[in-house]
Amino acid sequence: MASKSNGGRQAAPPHDFFQKLASGIPGVLFTYWLSADGTSHRYPFVSDQIQKLFGVPPALLNENADVVFSVIHPEDVPGVGESILESAKNLTPWIYQARLKLKSGEFHWFEAHSEPERQPDGSTLWYGQFHDIQRYKVLEQSLRDSEAEFSFQAGFQNLIARLSTEFINLGFGTIDECIDELLLSIGRFFQVDRAYLYAFSDGYDLMSNTHEWCAVGVPSLKDSQKAVPIGEFYWWRTQIDAMVERNQVVFIEDVDRLPDDAVLERALLQEQGVSSMFCVPIRIRGRVTGFFGVDSLRKRDWRTDQGDLLIIVSGLLSGALERHRLEEELLSQSILDPLTGLHNRRYLIPRLQELLARSNRQGEPFALAMFDIDHFKKINDSVGHLGGDFILQGFAELLRQHTRTTDVISRFGGEEFLVVFAGVDASDAKVLVMRVLEAVRKESFIYNGHALPLTASAGVIGVGELTGQPVTPDLMIDHADHRLYLAKQRGRDCVIDGLGI
Repeated sequence: MASKSNGGRQAAPPHDFFQKLASGIPGVLFTYWLSADGTSHRYPFVSDQIQKLFGVPPALLNENADVVFSVIHPEDVPGVGESILESAKNLTPWIYQARLKLKSGEFHWFEAHSEPERQPDGSTLWYGQFHDIQRYKVLEQSLRDSEAEFSFQAGFQNLIARLSTEFINLGFGTIDECIDELLLSIGRFFQVDRAYLYAFSDGYDLMSNTHEWCAVGVPSLKDSQKAVPIGEFYWWRTQIDAMVERNQVVFIEDVDRLPDDAVLERALLQEQGVSSMFCVPIRIRGRVTGFFGVDSLRKRDWRTDQGDLLIIVSGLLSGALERHRLEEELLSQSILDPLTGLHNRRYLIPRLQELLARSNRQGEPFALAMFDIDHFKKINDSVGHLGGDFILQGFAELLRQHTRTTDVISRFGGEEFLVVFAGVDASDAKVLVMRVLEAVRKESFIYNGHALPLTASAGVIGVGELTGQPVTPDLMIDHADHRLYLAKQRGRDCVIDGLGI
């Protein structure tokens, strides 16, 4: 018997057929319905994968879709809801990525693709699927991290190259400006709140903040961190020992979790607002002379190689400071007399030129006195050259004691000394010179048990005495030398000025 006609159409496949068909797809197939007023929603059809992935029974979703929204990551829920309403309003495809909570409890990224269709009653029905894209997200993040790391490393290398160039081209006397620039650059690059440089005293019992950079709004500690005693900070003392003996980096990840023996250190750092910090030793000529450090006033995740990066910065600082110290020593050696420690001619002449220039511009007075130790050759002959050196050193010390800090004292040669008295004329300078001669006369010079009575002679010239001709350092020295000669002619142990007395 012929079958009953159905108008040439096949009967609709049963529900189980769609579930079996959908079971071969790794993602979740669905139809999602949203009422016209947006107050109710459900999944008329959803594949069994929904239960395998999230533990949500499909039958439950056939009645209400709220359960699916409960497994969406809380941060992603608002975006999902807004994107669905936008798709319903404009009948545009709904494509969205969000994190969903698996049965295991972990969140995976899923991506949904569906097409909306408006129903006669004004509701909207979507046909689509969503699938796990976690591995693509991980790969995407990995690539993003790699790109960020490459950018960071390139930025750090460029920064170090720039700072190195600045230190290589460092002009004498500009070390402080270069250190300040380094601290600013490093502080901003690592996004810390403070970057600083501390110096230790020779015995490691005191430390002082010598240079500091602070982010905007962060209070400076520099003025309050001068000659800070280390002895009472027992835990910090052990960290300094580790810096000195093993070149160890000090890393405080969380100030609040410092050990019990760091009570004072914890209280001080908390008072300063420090949350975490790094300190890296500065080594000059093999000796740790201080440390370079950075502070964070908030809890943060430091890079695992943060210490290594800061060691590179510390090495740059160490090299610059060592070079600066060497240059200072070389300069000191070139302008100081090695026997007496006074300045020599190399230093004296430029200072005289400066004073002459100021005198010409502003009329500032100054005077020059030349001293000579009386009968110095007899002293050398009687006690030897070492005894003579002893006398020269003692005379130099008397000059230091009986002149002012603004005066320039120099050993001009042999037993001759020059003193430039700033801000006074010849008559006032003569009074100061007479005090020196009196002090020499009263001083007891004893060398190897031998008492050596000592006197000195001097000649004084004021810059105001020289008129009608260009005044030079040599001209002033010649006049002072001539007056010194007159003082010796007069019988020594006296001073001669422009009046011949």
